[in-house]
Amino acid sequence: STQHRHHSGEFAKTNTLFVMSDVECPQCSETEDLSGTTTNDGIQISCHACNTTWMRDLDPRCDRCNGKDVEAAVKAIVEKSRGSQLSIVATQTVYLCRSCDDKVLARYRVSRSPLMPDQLPTS
Repeated sequence: STQHRHHSGEFAKTNTLFVMSDVECPQCSETEDLSGTTTNDGIQISCHACNTTWMRDLDPRCDRCNGKDVEAAVKAIVEKSRGSQLSIVATQTVYLCRSCDDKVLARYRVSRSPLMPDQLPTS
């Protein structure tokens, strides 16, 4: 199988892009020098800093309650373009928990506009 590693934390296999911004090596806490290969059971992730390998489940989970009752939403990635103007330069899929993120999810369902980042760029 073909895999591509990007230092930005994104893994690509053929035409599928996996955003892995929340992946951390359980052995050494590395977040960037990682690669992943899709298997039938999930994603096999390898840390090139300490040579640890582990499986990541493909089913998204809530990072607070570990529940699987989540819904996909689009989140904006923004950068400053001129002065104080912010521009959406990309989007990413995030998973909102129907229990923990119920208010955010309700607003998203009505607006269907990309969610803004938790922190906006300041410089």
